Amino acid sequence: MLTRPAIGEYAAYFEPYIQLVPEGEVVSLLQAQPELAVRQLGHCTEEQGDFRYAEGKWSLKEVLGHITDTERVMSYRLLRIARGDKTPLPSFEESLFVSNAHFGRFSVSELLSDFATVRQSTLALVRQLDDDAWLRIGTASDKNVSARALAFIMAGHANHHLNIIRERYLQV
Repeated sequence: MLTRPAIGEYAAYFEPYIQLVPEGEVVSLLQAQPELAVRQLGHCTEEQGDFRYAEGKWSLKEVLGHITDTERVMSYRLLRIARGDKTPLPSFEESLFVSNAHFGRFSVSELLSDFATVRQSTLALVRQLDDDAWLRIGTASDKNVSARALAFIMAGHANHHLNIIRERYLQV
Protein backbone atom coordinates (compact mmCIF):
# COMPACT_ATOMS: atom_id res chain seq x y z
CA MET A 1 0.00 0.00 0.00
CA LEU A 2 1.34 3.40 -0.98
CA THR A 3 1.05 5.85 1.93
CA ARG A 4 0.28 9.54 1.63
CA PRO A 5 3.37 11.67 0.98
CA ALA A 6 4.67 13.71 3.87
CA ILE A 7 4.82 17.49 3.97
CA GLY A 8 8.09 18.42 2.28
CA GLU A 9 7.69 15.83 -0.46
CA TYR A 10 5.73 18.29 -2.58
CA ALA A 11 5.05 21.99 -2.98
CA ALA A 12 2.34 23.37 -0.70
CA TYR A 13 0.16 24.35 -3.67
CA PHE A 14 -0.37 20.61 -4.39
CA GLU A 15 -1.90 19.99 -0.96
CA PRO A 16 -5.54 20.32 -2.17
CA TYR A 17 -4.93 17.64 -4.82
CA ILE A 18 -3.25 15.28 -2.38
CA GLN A 19 -6.14 15.69 0.06
CA LEU A 20 -8.57 14.53 -2.64
CA VAL A 21 -6.97 11.07 -2.60
CA PRO A 22 -8.15 8.66 0.12
CA GLU A 23 -5.32 7.22 2.23
CA GLY A 24 -3.84 4.12 0.65
CA GLU A 25 -6.07 4.32 -2.42
CA VAL A 26 -3.92 6.12 -4.97
CA VAL A 27 -3.31 3.18 -7.32
CA SER A 28 -6.96 2.08 -7.12
CA LEU A 29 -8.06 5.61 -7.88
CA LEU A 30 -5.63 5.90 -10.80
CA GLN A 31 -7.11 2.67 -12.19
CA ALA A 32 -10.73 3.74 -11.71
CA GLN A 33 -10.65 7.35 -12.93
CA PRO A 34 -10.81 6.74 -16.70
CA GLU A 35 -13.97 4.65 -16.33
CA LEU A 36 -15.42 7.19 -13.90
CA ALA A 37 -14.73 9.94 -16.44
CA VAL A 38 -16.46 7.97 -19.19
CA ARG A 39 -19.49 7.33 -16.96
CA GLN A 40 -19.64 11.02 -16.05
CA LEU A 41 -18.94 12.47 -19.51
CA GLY A 42 -19.45 9.79 -22.13
CA HIS A 43 -22.98 11.02 -22.80
CA CYS A 44 -21.94 14.65 -23.38
CA THR A 45 -22.93 16.28 -26.63
CA GLU A 46 -20.45 18.32 -28.62
CA GLU A 47 -22.33 21.43 -27.54
CA GLN A 48 -21.74 20.47 -23.90
CA GLY A 49 -18.09 19.76 -24.75
CA ASP A 50 -17.68 23.30 -26.08
CA PHE A 51 -19.49 24.88 -23.09
CA ARG A 52 -17.67 27.43 -20.91
CA TYR A 53 -19.34 28.25 -17.61
CA ALA A 54 -17.95 31.80 -17.62
CA GLU A 55 -16.13 34.19 -19.92
CA GLY A 56 -12.42 33.36 -20.12
CA LYS A 57 -12.84 29.86 -18.64
CA TRP A 58 -11.80 26.72 -20.45
CA SER A 59 -14.39 24.66 -22.29
CA LEU A 60 -15.22 21.20 -20.98
CA LYS A 61 -13.08 19.76 -23.82
CA GLU A 62 -10.19 22.00 -22.80
CA VAL A 63 -10.48 20.82 -19.20
CA LEU A 64 -10.32 17.20 -20.37
CA GLY A 65 -7.30 17.96 -22.53
CA HIS A 66 -5.66 19.79 -19.63
CA ILE A 67 -6.12 16.78 -17.32
CA THR A 68 -4.40 14.57 -19.88
CA ASP A 69 -1.57 16.97 -20.72
CA THR A 70 -0.86 17.52 -17.03
CA GLU A 71 -0.72 13.77 -16.55
CA ARG A 72 1.80 13.49 -19.38
CA VAL A 73 4.05 16.04 -17.69
CA MET A 74 3.64 14.59 -14.20
CA SER A 75 4.18 11.02 -15.39
CA TYR A 76 7.41 12.06 -17.10
CA ARG A 77 8.50 13.68 -13.86
CA LEU A 78 7.57 10.50 -12.01
CA LEU A 79 9.71 8.41 -14.38
CA ARG A 80 12.73 10.67 -14.03
CA ILE A 81 12.53 10.95 -10.25
CA ALA A 82 11.71 7.27 -9.62
CA ARG A 83 14.75 6.30 -11.68
CA GLY A 84 16.95 8.51 -9.52
CA ASP A 85 17.54 11.34 -11.99
CA LYS A 86 18.43 14.44 -9.97
CA THR A 87 18.33 16.83 -12.95
CA PRO A 88 15.98 19.70 -12.05
CA LEU A 89 12.83 19.51 -14.16
CA PRO A 90 11.24 22.68 -15.51
CA SER A 91 7.76 23.95 -14.87
CA PHE A 92 5.17 24.10 -17.63
CA GLU A 93 2.62 26.73 -18.56
CA GLU A 94 -0.74 24.99 -18.51
CA SER A 95 -2.60 27.86 -20.21
CA LEU A 96 -0.12 27.81 -23.08
CA PHE A 97 -0.58 24.05 -23.45
CA VAL A 98 -4.36 24.45 -23.62
CA SER A 99 -4.32 27.40 -26.04
CA ASN A 100 -1.95 25.61 -28.43
CA ALA A 101 -3.64 22.20 -28.29
CA HIS A 102 -6.92 23.26 -29.95
CA PHE A 103 -8.87 20.63 -28.02
CA GLY A 104 -12.11 21.86 -29.60
CA ARG A 105 -11.14 19.93 -32.76
CA PHE A 106 -11.72 16.67 -30.92
CA SER A 107 -14.88 15.02 -29.68
CA VAL A 108 -15.47 14.47 -25.99
CA SER A 109 -15.19 10.76 -26.73
CA GLU A 110 -11.77 11.20 -28.35
CA LEU A 111 -10.53 13.24 -25.40
CA LEU A 112 -11.77 10.62 -22.94
CA SER A 113 -10.01 7.93 -24.95
CA ASP A 114 -6.79 9.98 -24.92
CA PHE A 115 -7.02 10.32 -21.15
CA ALA A 116 -7.54 6.55 -20.76
CA THR A 117 -4.55 5.81 -23.01
CA VAL A 118 -2.24 8.18 -21.13
CA ARG A 119 -3.47 6.81 -17.80
CA GLN A 120 -2.72 3.24 -18.92
CA SER A 121 0.85 4.35 -19.61
CA THR A 122 1.05 5.94 -16.16
CA LEU A 123 -0.26 2.75 -14.57
CA ALA A 124 2.31 0.65 -16.43
CA LEU A 125 5.03 2.83 -14.90
CA VAL A 126 3.45 2.82 -11.43
CA ARG A 127 3.29 -0.99 -11.41
CA GLN A 128 7.07 -1.18 -12.00
CA LEU A 129 8.11 0.89 -9.03
CA ASP A 130 9.55 -0.63 -5.88
CA ASP A 131 9.52 0.87 -2.39
CA ASP A 132 12.82 2.70 -2.89
CA ALA A 133 11.67 4.30 -6.13
CA TRP A 134 8.50 5.68 -4.53
CA LEU A 135 10.52 7.49 -1.89
CA ARG A 136 13.01 9.14 -4.24
CA ILE A 137 12.88 12.92 -4.32
CA GLY A 138 13.77 15.17 -7.20
CA THR A 139 13.18 18.76 -8.21
CA ALA A 140 10.41 20.03 -10.46
CA SER A 141 9.44 23.67 -10.88
CA ASP A 142 12.19 24.55 -8.39
CA LYS A 143 10.45 22.53 -5.64
CA ASN A 144 11.20 19.15 -4.10
CA VAL A 145 8.80 16.39 -5.11
CA SER A 146 8.80 12.66 -4.43
CA ALA A 147 7.73 9.95 -6.83
CA ARG A 148 4.83 8.99 -4.58
CA ALA A 149 3.70 12.60 -4.30
CA LEU A 150 3.49 12.74 -8.09
CA ALA A 151 1.15 9.73 -8.13
CA PHE A 152 -1.08 11.42 -5.55
CA ILE A 153 -0.92 14.71 -7.46
CA MET A 154 -2.03 13.06 -10.71
CA ALA A 155 -4.96 11.29 -9.04
CA GLY A 156 -5.98 14.37 -7.05
CA HIS A 157 -5.62 16.69 -10.05
CA ALA A 158 -7.96 14.52 -12.11
CA ASN A 159 -10.44 14.35 -9.21
CA HIS A 160 -10.30 18.12 -8.79
CA HIS A 161 -11.14 18.81 -12.42
CA LEU A 162 -13.75 16.05 -12.69
CA ASN A 163 -15.45 17.63 -9.65
CA ILE A 164 -15.37 21.04 -11.35
CA ILE A 165 -16.84 19.53 -14.51
CA ARG A 166 -19.66 17.94 -12.51
CA GLU A 167 -20.37 21.15 -10.55
CA ARG A 168 -19.95 23.84 -13.22
CA TYR A 169 -20.30 22.24 -16.64
CA LEU A 170 -22.97 19.56 -16.27
CA GLN A 171 -25.39 21.52 -14.12
CA VAL A 172 -26.65 23.68 -17.00
